[in-house]
Amino acid sequence: MSEFDLVGVGLNATDTLLIVPHFPQYAGKVPFEAEIVSPGGQVASAMVACARLGLRVKYIGAVGDDERGRVQMESLQGTGINLDHVQLRKGCANQSAYIIIDRSTGERTVLWRRDDCLRIDPDQISEDQISGARMLHIDGHDTPAVAHAAAVARRHGIPVTVDVDTIYHGFDKVLPNVDYLVASSEFPAAWTGNRDPFLALETLQNEYGMKVAAMTLGAHGSLARVDGEFLYAPAFVVNCIDTTGAGDVFHGAFCYAVLQGMPMRQVLEFSNAMAALNCTALGARGGIRGLEAIRLLMARADRRSHPEFAGRSNPTAGPATSNI
Repeated sequence: MSEFDLVGVGLNATDTLLIVPHFPQYAGKVPFEAEIVSPGGQVASAMVACARLGLRVKYIGAVGDDERGRVQMESLQGTGINLDHVQLRKGCANQSAYIIIDRSTGERTVLWRRDDCLRIDPDQISEDQISGARMLHIDGHDTPAVAHAAAVARRHGIPVTVDVDTIYHGFDKVLPNVDYLVASSEFPAAWTGNRDPFLALETLQNEYGMKVAAMTLGAHGSLARVDGEFLYAPAFVVNCIDTTGAGDVFHGAFCYAVLQGMPMRQVLEFSNAMAALNCTALGARGGIRGLEAIRLLMARADRRSHPEFAGRSNPTAGPATSNI
């Protein structure tokens, strides 16, 4: 039996949320209604989502020793996540983000900073930190480190999921060891040079051989290519308060659903539902819910389909969902 269901290697961040009645025009001014410090970060938030669903989880990352680092560590303690290999960096500020949230729409604009002192090196991740897992989840930021972790996982037959939103130098060394690519809507076009999302995902899958090549589409849902066909998952209609962290929670739910052996259509439905619920509260992890709430939303929620994706994906597809 594996020691952990899931090991995550990648980013955490401590956010300052600024809630405004509407986003100001360029060079304009607007009063903010509230200022809230909230923990977040791609992989750390995905791990919190998985722990909430009952998985045995380990997080590997670097945290600064400042006040924001303390906030991050306190947010992870008590979740059940194994933190034995979280690296506390002395004299280093934790990754920080200022997130402006438009209360009228729930959409957010992110300003972030991560000092180089938080960089994870490949030699700081030993083989046994990865080999005891059923799955590995990574992002792309510390590319040599996540490439090393993915290579270890591949040697041990451990499936790898990746959350990537932009092009990182050397990421071509990561992709050959990825089983489940779930990218932002921008990444496939930027990587392949093909603006058609269907062709871009097909190109990525054909070139690197991953089992699933997928992308989140924000308010339009999500799209995946698996077994030579496309599955489109239209969007949930929810009372959106804040979209911060929706993608991170989507990835955590995706890992859980794959580990549970769900069919890919159900994986997308489940992931979209959990992410949608997260949008109904403030903060990257503010709306993380358990299985009962997710299943209830899946059973009764309205869905908002986008004709471009629904019309070109599998025409026999049944009901599906999305992350907003």
